[in-house]
Amino acid sequence: KPHRFHFLFIHRIGHSFIFCFQLPEALLQERDKRAKWHGIPVLLQELYESSHLNSDFTRTHTVLKELSSLLSMEAMSFVTEDRKTAQESTFPNTYTFDLFGGVDLLVELLMRPTLTTLQKPKMNDDLVKDCLSVLYNCCICTEGVTKILASRDDFVLFLFTLMTNKKTFLQTATLIEDILGVKKEMIQLEWIPNLSGLVQSFDQQQLANFCRILSVTISEPDVGNDDKHTLLAKNAQQKRNTSPSRAEVNQVTLLNIPGFIERLCKLATRKVSEATGTSNFLQELEEWYTWLDNTLVLDALMQIATDEAEHSKSSDESTLATIPLRHRLPQSMKIVHEIMYKVEVLYVLCVLLMGRQRNQVHKMLAEFRLIPGLNNLFDKLIWRKYTTSNHVVHGQNENCDCSPEISFKIQFLRLLQSFSDHHENKYLLLNAQELNELSAISLKANIPEVEALVNTDRSLVCDGKKGLLTRLLTIMKREPPDSSFRFWQARAVESFLRGATSYADQMFLLKRGLLEHILFCIIDSGCKSRDVLQSYFDLLGELMKFNIDAFKRFNKYVNTEEKFQVFLTQINSSLVDSNMLVRCIVLSLDRFEMVEVLSECCLLSYMARVENRLSFLFRLVNIINVQTLTQENVSCLNTSLVILMLARRRGKLPFYLNALREKEYAEKYPGCLLNNFHNLLRFWQHHYLNKDKDSTCLENSSCIPFSFWKETVSVLLGEDRTSPCAIIGYIDEPYMELDRDLLED
Repeated sequence: KPHRFHFLFIHRIGHSFIFCFQLPEALLQERDKRAKWHGIPVLLQELYESSHLNSDFTRTHTVLKELSSLLSMEAMSFVTEDRKTAQESTFPNTYTFDLFGGVDLLVELLMRPTLTTLQKPKMNDDLVKDCLSVLYNCCICTEGVTKILASRDDFVLFLFTLMTNKKTFLQTATLIEDILGVKKEMIQLEWIPNLSGLVQSFDQQQLANFCRILSVTISEPDVGNDDKHTLLAKNAQQKRNTSPSRAEVNQVTLLNIPGFIERLCKLATRKVSEATGTSNFLQELEEWYTWLDNTLVLDALMQIATDEAEHSKSSDESTLATIPLRHRLPQSMKIVHEIMYKVEVLYVLCVLLMGRQRNQVHKMLAEFRLIPGLNNLFDKLIWRKYTTSNHVVHGQNENCDCSPEISFKIQFLRLLQSFSDHHENKYLLLNAQELNELSAISLKANIPEVEALVNTDRSLVCDGKKGLLTRLLTIMKREPPDSSFRFWQARAVESFLRGATSYADQMFLLKRGLLEHILFCIIDSGCKSRDVLQSYFDLLGELMKFNIDAFKRFNKYVNTEEKFQVFLTQINSSLVDSNMLVRCIVLSLDRFEMVEVLSECCLLSYMARVENRLSFLFRLVNIINVQTLTQENVSCLNTSLVILMLARRRGKLPFYLNALREKEYAEKYPGCLLNNFHNLLRFWQHHYLNKDKDSTCLENSSCIPFSFWKETVSVLLGEDRTSPCAIIGYIDEPYMELDRDLLED
């Protein structure tokens, strides 16, 4: 059988083949007919023999081109079939090429200059490009080739040295990206020879594409298993891995490259020629991006167009008519080309903003005027009105090949969210006039301006008639009801409000109709997306917290019992999604405590009834347990704690604990609810009292000192069964210590 025959003379040792190049050509040709190898083994033999040390590589290149033609059609088929899983039977030519040592031979050819000191003819750029292209075709068509190449650190690092040559840059970058995507252990950027010099040698186009590679090296790997995302598992992993991850080390390495962040800011904010804004641009773009794979493919097309344009200077009219790309490609592609660049650049900046060096990155982004630059691009590039309506905008957790426009918008919103979140630089999203408006709001309310606003460097804020935050609010209101851009927009605006509650910030947004927009989306728009609704509940909570004007506005909009019941139904349909809003209402009710206020707002009146607060508490404690706690639902535990902390402050804690006990017996599962809550609080201590855990967000968002949080948890976990404030006193002896060893396990 053919496969049996293969292994009579092919044997892989480590990452290398014992090649069949010494076998008689007649034998190979005879077997070729029966096995349908399409002459590939014979061509590989010729490739090997023509590429000896003293060769001039002329014949080598000819043979490689012939081999490439046999493989490229399979690669094109793979790409156009939505990258289905490659199987050997589907791509027989590529499989045969790899089986007979073709991949290893090309790797040896490319790396030969690093393996010998002998004088030899140098491979020309075109031959290097073709070697890289064939390797890439093998990677995408034959299972396992990419992993084998990825396991060779010497080859991966060697590829980076090829990026210094502009002629081979695109092919090298494409192959590196594919290899790094499957590499088991993330590469350390500091291993790359002269990384700083390499990056500084890149032009802006190369640097943007290099960001595509960098994104793999600075992002924490996705474990791909929901169980791994639990806080219990994350805490255990942190205990095992006390040193910085490779991604974190790589982030520091990048920040130490002189001028790196400044160049990224210039790339992110550079404008596109107005000449590209033709009337039929969007229609042409529609046709192009249905098959474009990535920035690198687009670069190749742009290069073709450039070469054709240069060629046309010496061509007659009849020749020009045969070059359709020359007329359409530059005009149709220039904007999308720039957009795809910016997606990669914004992603890298976003990851760095969320890393351990956040303050250093923030300082540089402010200094290099990233936010004002993005503000100037907003209308003409970032959020241009899109005329087609047949695009599906996917949710934030879905893997999809979104259009360049969609990807760009989402990445832009993620950057704004990361930039604003709990950071004083958030006021750079406003212009000078809007900063004055905030000051006036504080003055009128007779409250001091927040320190971050006072300290904002006005030379670094947005210019123009509107700041970036105001522009975002404008397009947010225009967004179609079924668009999941709403999720990202709400997250970006919410991040501006996070941290210590600022009355002036809230009023700035309330004056622009944000509350009414949110309520319309929750009550009247018919929105069904849980992600979008959660983002709007969270934003509503931040907007209304401790703000009596906001609650009055709420009452004015929700002016019928029918509307109020729809609102409550949305809250109750998923308490994990809406619990932050519940927390906001409970905290605000505790702050106001005035009868006239309750009469002015149906929402406050509803929460003022103790049976409603208890109902929320029961469900919050019941929908989570230690094993299922994640970053998403741990807020339910903190909201339940807020309810009990406020009860303790008023001497009502025993009443609430007894109510939990009665609920257990009424539901006929005595001990379960309180034991579960006891375990949750023990986990809370392990999690939030960790010395590396930043708990200021709990303190700032609730305006309750963290010492009171710790003290309340300690009281609830007290071991004295006679204490009226200890959970243990409300659990009957037969039901004690259910799942008591959970945390230790």
